[in-house]
Amino acid sequence: MTTNRPKEHKSFDSFWPFYLQEHAKPATRNLHYIGTSLVVLIGIYAVVTANWMLLLAMPLAGYFFAWIAHWRVEKNRPATFTYPLWSLIADFKMWSLWITGRLKPELEKAGVETEG
Repeated sequence: MTTNRPKEHKSFDSFWPFYLQEHAKPATRNLHYIGTSLVVLIGIYAVVTANWMLLLAMPLAGYFFAWIAHWRVEKNRPATFTYPLWSLIADFKMWSLWITGRLKPELEKAGVETEG
């Protein structure tokens, strides 16, 4: 578990670097990308097919991979337990920056070592 961090974040700007530090290992981020991608795909499929019951699967798909990543890979407590809304926003921000190839500078700014 990480140390020397504020116990309480008063803004998303303060929370964002903390969130990235809690996702320092590439395997953790990769599992998040799988879960978030599934959430997006399930959402799109539910809208296209008008099968609204599929929307119930979205949190399960997202949290399943994220929580495995935190408990098995990163060995920390998911930030979503303390900051549920900011964690959700940060997850989609991390995913979109990853998709667009702009995540590395954010990781470096947060003090997370990156490969290559």
